[in-house]
Amino acid sequence: MSRRFFPFRFSPAGLRGLEPSATLVINERVNEMWREGQWVYHLGFGESRFPVHPKIAQALRDNAYQHQYLPSLGARELREKIATFYEERFNIPAMPEHIIVGPGSKALIYALLLALDGELMLPTPSWVSYQPQAHLVGKRVNWIPASAEDGWELRLSAIEQAVDEARNAWGNPGIVLLNSPNNPTGRMLSMHFLEDFAQYAREQGLVVLSDEIYGLVEHGRVKHRSVARYYPEGTVVLGGLSKHLSLGGWRLGVAIFPPNRAGAEVLRAVRTIASETWSATTAPVQFAALMAYGMDPDVWEYIQLCTHLHAIRTQYLWKQLAEIGIRVPQPDGAFYLFPDFARWREPLARMGIRTDTQLAMFLLDKFQLATLPGSVFGAPPDALSLRLSSSYLDMETMDQAQAIVDKAVEGVADDILLREFHPNMNAAIEQFRRFVAMLETDKVPDPSPVPVLAL
Repeated sequence: MSRRFFPFRFSPAGLRGLEPSATLVINERVNEMWREGQWVYHLGFGESRFPVHPKIAQALRDNAYQHQYLPSLGARELREKIATFYEERFNIPAMPEHIIVGPGSKALIYALLLALDGELMLPTPSWVSYQPQAHLVGKRVNWIPASAEDGWELRLSAIEQAVDEARNAWGNPGIVLLNSPNNPTGRMLSMHFLEDFAQYAREQGLVVLSDEIYGLVEHGRVKHRSVARYYPEGTVVLGGLSKHLSLGGWRLGVAIFPPNRAGAEVLRAVRTIASETWSATTAPVQFAALMAYGMDPDVWEYIQLCTHLHAIRTQYLWKQLAEIGIRVPQPDGAFYLFPDFARWREPLARMGIRTDTQLAMFLLDKFQLATLPGSVFGAPPDALSLRLSSSYLDMETMDQAQAIVDKAVEGVADDILLREFHPNMNAAIEQFRRFVAMLETDKVPDPSPVPVLAL
């Protein structure tokens, strides 16, 4: 018997081969570098940084005295508000009896994967935690192929191919996890795709987990539609407050189950898991969420303002990178970009960079650009893809974030706001320009110091 970690012996099923979430690790690393006085352009962490709306903040203060255990499903009044919100904003069927509130949608996805039978089908690329969560509950993951050449577009033919291959290998592909708007690409699923996919999922008896946490962060190019509008009997919709209201740290997520007997039974299973793990979501946060989901006109106006700012900032970054010559699909929502650098494969190889992880480390070391390698999202490492987030730049502190909001409220034009009040974003773009120029000339840059911008 090995005594290396005696008396601690780890489970052979869950942790082997897993690492902490890449998004959280990069954020911790950047904050550590900032504390050490090193400057970094933080494009690695997808945290919405806008200030908490005053009415929602006041609601939390007013309910700080709430200390009781609430039902595992969540407070009934809150579930009623959520049902009305989703019916009016997303046009999907929602009943309070078929909703559960959890400590973030991440925990609810984990509980669903634990409760449901079948292997997981994941589009390429997908958010970093889906595959590790499946691994933790002992589920096989089958990746649905896509490529940078077609902008990582999810195609029904690719889903059919992946399902067929899994079944031919004696597998049990039972769950498809969709995320639209998508992290990491920012792309959204079209109405025509959803209609066709819903018919296929119905014929094949597939369960759909639809992660719509970015559903209200649209850029105006494509309208967000939930697959639950087309496949209500087989879809569980997941959402929360973290993205459109910048409340990630409050940890409040929701899951909306099909309004049928099967949906009720799955909810019963998830409720059981909840009761044996997190018990209930934090009481003061639930009562404050009544304001968040209550469609107060001032709160809704603020959501629209923040969505507009996410859109113009992300589209600006996309346009500037595309003009440099970097291949990057145009996002439709959220605050992410997924460029790839395969065009410069040869000069990168001559520098010893053959994988996206090596590329991300080089950009951090030489150009102070914090990014994430595409492979942590399921993309092939040699695709040389990176995920960038626009949400942190020029909002590194609460005061900076408030200043951006204030300028927008004052009526500063979008182009002026981006050009004159986003120094870090423009400096980061210039760093990418320098990097591409280096690749074009095959010359490693002189590690000249980058101006440190105050936090």
